[in-house]
Amino acid sequence: MTRRDLAKTVLGSAIAPIANNVQAATQARGAKPNIVLMLADNLGYGELGVYGGGILRGAPTPRIDKLAGEGMRLLNFNVEAQCTPSRSALMTGRFPIRSGTHTVPRGGVFEGLTLWEVTLAQLLSAQGYATGIWGKWHVGSSEARLPTNRGFDEWYGIPRTYSEAFWPDLNDANSVWPSIGSKQGWDPKMVPAQPIYDARKGEKPRQVGELNVDQRMAMEKEITTRATAFIKKNASEGKPFFAYVSFASVHQPVLPNPEFAGKTGNGSWADSLAEMDHRAGQILDSIKEAGIEDNTIVIFTSDNGPEATHPWEGDSGPWRGTYFTAMEASLRAPFMIRWPGKIPAGRVNNEIVHIVDLFTTLARIGGAETPKDRAIDGVDQLDFFLGKQEKSNREGFVAYVSDRLQAVKWRNWKMHLIWQVNLYDAPLKLPQPKIVNLLTDLKEERDVRIHTGWVAYPMTKLLSELEESLKKYPPIAMGTPDPYLPPNRTTP
Repeated sequence: MTRRDLAKTVLGSAIAPIANNVQAATQARGAKPNIVLMLADNLGYGELGVYGGGILRGAPTPRIDKLAGEGMRLLNFNVEAQCTPSRSALMTGRFPIRSGTHTVPRGGVFEGLTLWEVTLAQLLSAQGYATGIWGKWHVGSSEARLPTNRGFDEWYGIPRTYSEAFWPDLNDANSVWPSIGSKQGWDPKMVPAQPIYDARKGEKPRQVGELNVDQRMAMEKEITTRATAFIKKNASEGKPFFAYVSFASVHQPVLPNPEFAGKTGNGSWADSLAEMDHRAGQILDSIKEAGIEDNTIVIFTSDNGPEATHPWEGDSGPWRGTYFTAMEASLRAPFMIRWPGKIPAGRVNNEIVHIVDLFTTLARIGGAETPKDRAIDGVDQLDFFLGKQEKSNREGFVAYVSDRLQAVKWRNWKMHLIWQVNLYDAPLKLPQPKIVNLLTDLKEERDVRIHTGWVAYPMTKLLSELEESLKKYPPIAMGTPDPYLPPNRTTP
């Protein structure tokens, strides 16, 4: 036997057990696919190349665009108007007005999901899934409400959000917040800087830093590094997993990693968009390298419409308005889902889907049953995603902005009850509802109520159904502390 033959024999003997283990692990996963959910922060409808942005926004997005072509892309995926409500809806499958998470909380108040709420991570964990989240949480900052006490095995990130950080180095960060220029009397003893946690289930969350400018610029890379390690580890062990990758971009202040600063030549916003595409690509590469592409569902979406504050304004594509409103720019977000061999590639659809639907759909995919003792607003969209039906299982929904019932969407129509175009506009209660046709009036400029008043009936029905449901299942007040017991219950 030659040296080359001997080397082949030895190498083959070493590789064979590994290959067999990977194959056995893949078979063991069987009916429980992995789930990777990448959630961008305030990424508007018109930012990605596949939605008409990309190079028009200063940076191509080839990796995310390619992902969109490998699965299904939605043109009418809807979220809540603010960060906390969207993330709450994703985690619970319930409209945030029910759970007291209908607005972004301000500092100094009790906030987040009560322990009575059941999260998607808890459902999947009970089905044997490893669960991890990296990035901001924003649905509870008290210790009992942090991710590793709400179904996640591990978490790295911040409990609240990036613009609420009291930046310790603000005096030296005029490029971050031009025009502020000083801490203006900020006292760290009174209002501490935002903590960064590294946490594991069953352990006390460990603070590993505070959100200063350098940490903010490094956040996207750290999120991706930890998420890819989690994916590879669980793939090698043959354990199904739920990876919730909560990207920092492009939430204000928009600060790219130094590796990307100046890369596009089109400013920090374009640099951050380029970094987001690169990080998403790294997540996708880790799935491929682990050999689990065919058994992994990948979702990429955003929690909100675009930023409204200078100099970080985002783009809403063909729609009008900003987040924190009920305009289409606020409600519609980019969305794509890939599951090779299951979800047809290259499919594009304009049917209505809402972020609450992900809770119900992913729970079914993971073999979990949704709670039966409360109202669940999410509907199961699995057959729609799989191409077994052309129509969504949802025709419309009611849109709240904070605690204001602001609009109703039904099919290609919308009825505004309160008019507000921009985050900084005062909400104006209309004397008569304004009904717009979203196919012929993308900018929501023309009231067609007089000519097509019939469409008010199905939208009024949606309102009535929600009203009756809120009577049957009274909503939790914002700021409700633990323990919370719903009416007629003696145990959580």
